[in-house]
Amino acid sequence: MIVVPILLGLLALLLFMCFVTVQQGTVAVITVFGKFKRILHPGLNFRIPFIEQIFRRISYQNRSMELKFQAISQDQANVYFSAMLLYSVLNEESAAIENVAFKFMDERSFMQALIRSVEGAVRAFVATKKQSEILQLRTEIIHHVKEQLDKQLEGWGYHLLDIQMNDITFDEEILKSMARVVASNNLKAAAENEGQALLITKTKSAEAEGNAIKISAEAERQAAQMRGQGVALFREEVARGMALAAKEMESANLDASFILFSMWTDAIKHFAEYGKGNTIFLDGSSNNYQRTMQQLMSTLQGFEGGDSEEKKGK
Repeated sequence: MIVVPILLGLLALLLFMCFVTVQQGTVAVITVFGKFKRILHPGLNFRIPFIEQIFRRISYQNRSMELKFQAISQDQANVYFSAMLLYSVLNEESAAIENVAFKFMDERSFMQALIRSVEGAVRAFVATKKQSEILQLRTEIIHHVKEQLDKQLEGWGYHLLDIQMNDITFDEEILKSMARVVASNNLKAAAENEGQALLITKTKSAEAEGNAIKISAEAERQAAQMRGQGVALFREEVARGMALAAKEMESANLDASFILFSMWTDAIKHFAEYGKGNTIFLDGSSNNYQRTMQQLMSTLQGFEGGDSEEKKGK
C-alpha cells in the first residue's frame, strides 16, 4: 500500500522533469552524453530526463559594450578612442547557436576576443594615417572595422550590428597645436576674404570713375558741339546783318567805314562792361586803326561778294 503512492510520486516527478520552460529571447542548448543534440525554443518544451541535459541557455537579444583604447598614428601621435559596440547572436538556427555555445569556453573568453579584435582592427587602420586625418576618417574607421570583423564574428555565431566612435582625442599638446593651426587658417581665410573685398571695391570704384569720366566727356563734347553751332550761327547772323547794313549805307550814299567804326567802338564798350577786371591792351594808334579798318572792309567785301554769287546762282 505504501509502495503505490511512492511510485505515483516518482512518476509525477519524472513527468515534471520531462518539461522545460525557455524564456522569450533565449534558447536552450541540449546535449546527450556531452554531445550537442538540439536546441529548445521559447515556451514549454519536452526532453528526456537524465539523458538530455541543458548545457547552456543563450540569449539572442542585442547586446552593447563600451570600449576605451589607444592607437598610434603614422606620425607617432597617440590617439584615444571611446567606442560603443552593438552585437547579437547571428540567428536562431542550430549551426549559429552551436558556434555560440561551443566556440568559447565561457562568455568572458568571447568578450576578451571581441575587444581585442576591435582594437586590433582600429589600430591597424590608424597606423596608416596621420593624426591630422584621423578626425575626418571616423566613418572610414567604422567601415574598416566592420569589414574586418563581420566574417570572423559570423564564424563565432555572432553579428556586429553597429560600432560608434563616440570620442576621438589626442594628447593635450597635439590638441593645442591643432587649435593653433585652425586659428591660423581662419586668419588666412579672413585676410583672403578682406583682400578680395578690397579688390572688388577698388574695381567697382574704378569702373564708376571711368563711367563718370565717359559721361562727363560725352557731355563736354555735346556742349562744345552746341557752342560751336551757336558761334557759327552767331557769325552767320552777323555776316547777314553787316551785308544788309552795307547795302543800306550804299543806297544812302554813305561811307561803309562808318559802320565798321561803330562796330569797333561797340566792341570796346563790350570789353569794358564784361571784362570783370581783366586788362586788355589795344593798339589805339592811327596806323593800327587804319590796318584794322582795312581788314574789316575786306571782310565786308567778301560777304558782299558771296551774296552776289548767291544771287547769280539763283
